[in-house]
Amino acid sequence: MTFNQSSLFGQIDDLQDLAIIERPIRRSLKTAEEIEKLTVDEDLNDIERAVFLLSSGQDVQRASVVVNLPNLVRQNPAETFRRVVPKVREVLHVAGVEMQLAAAGSFLTILQDDIILIQTHTHSILQIVLLNLDHRDAVVSNAWLETLLSAIDALPKETIRQEILNPLVSKAQLSQSVQARLASCRILGKVASKFECQMVKKDLLPLVRSLCQDVEYEVRSCMCRQLENIARGIGVDHTKAVVLPELVELARDEGSTVRLAAFDTIVNLLEMFDSDDRTRVIFPLVKAFCEKCFKADEAVLASLSFQYGRLCHGLSGSFTEDQHLWFLEFYKKLCILGLHLENGHCESQAYPLELERKYELVRKNCAYNFPAMVLFADPKCFLSELYPTFSSLCNDPEISVRRTAAAGFHEVAKLLGPNVHYIHKELVTLLQDDSLEVLDALMNSLQETLELATLRGDGAGADSKVSVPDLIPALAAAEQKAAASLRWRVHERLLQRYACLPRVISGDQIYFRFLQRMFTIITTNNVLPVQREAARTLCVFLRYNRKLEQRQEIIGKVVDQLAQGKSYWNRLRYLDLCEIAMELFSKSYFCKHFLAPALELVNDPVANVRYKLCCMLPRLKSTIRLPSEKPLLQQLEFCVRRLLCREKDKDVVSTIRKTVLDLDKMDITEPYHKRHERDLLDQKKEKEENLLLEMEQLERQQSEGKLTIDKHADKKRRDSKTGLSVAKNMSGSTSGAALSTSAGKEKKAKLARSRSLSSHPTTSKMVNSDKPPKGKESSSGPGTTKGTLVPINDDTLRSHHFSTASTSMSSTPSTSMPVLIRSNTTNTLDHRSNGTKDTQSRKLTIQRKSNSFGMQSGRE
Repeated sequence: MTFNQSSLFGQIDDLQDLAIIERPIRRSLKTAEEIEKLTVDEDLNDIERAVFLLSSGQDVQRASVVVNLPNLVRQNPAETFRRVVPKVREVLHVAGVEMQLAAAGSFLTILQDDIILIQTHTHSILQIVLLNLDHRDAVVSNAWLETLLSAIDALPKETIRQEILNPLVSKAQLSQSVQARLASCRILGKVASKFECQMVKKDLLPLVRSLCQDVEYEVRSCMCRQLENIARGIGVDHTKAVVLPELVELARDEGSTVRLAAFDTIVNLLEMFDSDDRTRVIFPLVKAFCEKCFKADEAVLASLSFQYGRLCHGLSGSFTEDQHLWFLEFYKKLCILGLHLENGHCESQAYPLELERKYELVRKNCAYNFPAMVLFADPKCFLSELYPTFSSLCNDPEISVRRTAAAGFHEVAKLLGPNVHYIHKELVTLLQDDSLEVLDALMNSLQETLELATLRGDGAGADSKVSVPDLIPALAAAEQKAAASLRWRVHERLLQRYACLPRVISGDQIYFRFLQRMFTIITTNNVLPVQREAARTLCVFLRYNRKLEQRQEIIGKVVDQLAQGKSYWNRLRYLDLCEIAMELFSKSYFCKHFLAPALELVNDPVANVRYKLCCMLPRLKSTIRLPSEKPLLQQLEFCVRRLLCREKDKDVVSTIRKTVLDLDKMDITEPYHKRHERDLLDQKKEKEENLLLEMEQLERQQSEGKLTIDKHADKKRRDSKTGLSVAKNMSGSTSGAALSTSAGKEKKAKLARSRSLSSHPTTSKMVNSDKPPKGKESSSGPGTTKGTLVPINDDTLRSHHFSTASTSMSSTPSTSMPVLIRSNTTNTLDHRSNGTKDTQSRKLTIQRKSNSFGMQSGRE
C-alpha cells in the first residue's frame, strides 16, 4: 500500500467518526409530534394565547407568558386580571425555581410602574406574593420577600395597612416558622418609615419587642438590625425610652451575631443619642464589647474593626481624656493583631489558616479606618501617637493590608498638612513595594499624594516645593517594575499619573531621569496603549519644560527617532504624538515644530503610515493659520495632490478621496461658535507658552544679574578694605607731616578731593553743578574707578528688570503666574537695593574720614 492510499483510508476513517458524532445531534431534533405540541393557532389574540399556553403549554412557553405579563396588563388590564393572573397563580404551585423568580420580577414591575388602577387588582397580586413568602426553597422565598419590600415604597398607606400589616401579626407569632418570623422582622423595619410615630408606637412596637426576645438567635439578630429603621420612624425621644433599653439587652446577648448586630446598630444611631447617654450607657457598653471580642471572639473583631472609625468619630465629643486614650490604645492593638515585632519589623506569627485570615481582615479594616483615627487623635500628635502604627501598616506582611494603606495615603497626607514630611519614608516604601496591587492602589490618587508630599508649610510660597528623599529613584523603579510585568494596564495608568511630575519635581530632574525612559517606551514597548500614554506624558514634559536648549533637544529627538525612524511603527507613533500635541500646544507651536515632519511622511514606503496621515489631514489643516503660515498650507495641498496622483494602495486611495471632500467642507460645515471657542482656547495656550518663555528669560536674567552683583560685591568689599588701609596709612603719616614739603601737602589734598567727588554719582541727590568732568574721573586711580562704576551698573540692571517685569505683566492675562514673577523680581531688587545702600553708607563713612583728613592737611 502506497503512502497516498494509506492517507486516503485515514481520511475515510475520520469521516466515519464524524458521522458517528452527528447521529446524536439528529436524534436530538424535535419530532413531528413535539412540533405539533409547540404550535399555536395564529388566530388567537394575546390573552387567549396566554391562557392556552398556561393551560397546556410546556415550561418554556409558560415562562414566556409570565415574563410578558406586564405588557399584557398594560394592553388589557381587566381581561388579564380576570383570565391570565388566576392561571399564573395555579401554575406557580407546581412551577420550578426559574419560573418563580420570573414571576416575582414581573409582579414587582406591575406594582412599581403604576399599571394597576383598581384596588382589587393590587389585592390579587399581593395575595400571590404573600402566599409564596413561605415557599420551601429559600432562594424563591427571598426573591418574593424582596419583591414585597420593593413594592412597599410604591404602595399607598391604606393598602399597606390592610394587605400587609394585618397578615403580619399572625406571621410574627412563635407558632410560625423561623423563615416567616425573619420575613416579619424585615417587613416591620420597612413599613416603620411609612407611618406616623404614634401608629408605629401603638401597633408595631409590641411586635418588635416580642421578636427581640425570640427564642431563635437568628430572629433576634435580624430584628436588632431593623431597630435602626424603627428608631428613625419613632423619633429621638421614643428612641431613648424604647429602643435604647432593647439595644443594651441585645448587646449582652449570649449569641455573638446578636451582639454584633447590636454593636452595628448602636454605631449607626450615635447621632440620635445625647451626650449623657453616650457617656453613661454607650461608652461602658462598647468598652465591654471590645474587650470581650478581643479576648475570646475573633469572629466579631472583623466587623468591630470595620466600624471602629465611625465609632470613635461619633463618640469623640463625649470622651474624657482617659476614655480617649483607651480607644486609641485599643486601636493600636488591633493594628498589630497577629503580628510580633522582631528587630523593629512586624512579622506574622504562626496561626491556623482560618484565624490568620481573620487577623489579616482586622488589620485591613484598621488600615481603612486610619484617616479617621488621625482625625480622632489630632494630626498634631501624629508623630508621637500614630506614626509607628502607620509605619507597621505600610510594612505589613500581607498585601491586602498594604494595598488598603496605599489607597488611603492621600487622605493621611491631607490631614497632616505642613507635617506631611513625617510620612515621606512610607511613601517611598509603598512605591518600592514588591506587589503591583499595592502600586495600583497608590496610583488612584498619586497626583494628589505627590503634590501634598512636596508642599511646604503654610508660610512658604505657593509654588515652593520640598524634596522628598529617594522619591525620584522610587518613581523610576516603580515604572520599571510595572513595565517588566504582564499587567500593562497598571503600566499605562502609572504613565498617565506621571504627567503630574512637572508640578512636583524640577524640569532638570525630569529631563535627566524620565525623558529618555519615555523615548524608550515609545520605541520598544509592545503594547500600543502604553506607547500612546508614554507619548502623551512626553508631550506634557515638553509642554512645561522651561529651558530652551532642552526643549529643542527633545523636539530634535522626536523628529529623529520617531518621524524619521527606521521602523514604520515608530513613524506611526509620531503621528499619534502629533494628535496629542495638537491638544496640548497652540497651533503656532505645533506648526513650527511638528507639522512639517508629519507632512513629509506622504512619501513613506509603508501604506499604513500614509493611510493614517490621510485620516489626520483635516486636523492638520485646522492648525494652519493664514496668511502667516501659507507655505505650510501649500505643502499640505501638495501632499494631497501627490496622494491623488501617485497612490496605488486601494485603502489609501479611498481614504484620500473622502479626506478631500472633508477638507473642502471644513470651513463651511463647522458652526461659528465652535470655531470661536477653539480659537479662544488656542489663544489661551499661546499666551501660556509666551508666559513660559518670559519666565525663562527673566530667570536667566536674574541668575546672570545675581552673578554680576556677587562679583561687584566682592570687588566692593576688597576696595573698601583697601580704602581703610590707605586711610590708616594716611592718618599715620599726618602725625609726622610737620616736616613735609608744600608739594606733598597739595598732592594729599588732591587725592582726598578726588575721592570725595567720586562718591557723588551713587545717589541722585548728590549730583550737582560741582560734578567733575569725565576726564578727571578717568584720570583718577584704579580703586576710584571701580567704586564709581558699580552703582551705575546696578541701577541699569535694576531698571532693566523692572521694565522686563512690567512688560511681561502687560502682555499676559491676569493669571497667577505673572504675580509670581512680579513678587520674585521685587524681592530680588529689594535685596539688591539694600545691598547697594549698605555699600554706599560704608563708602560715605570712609570718604568723610578722608575728607576730614584732607581738611586737616590743608590747614597744616
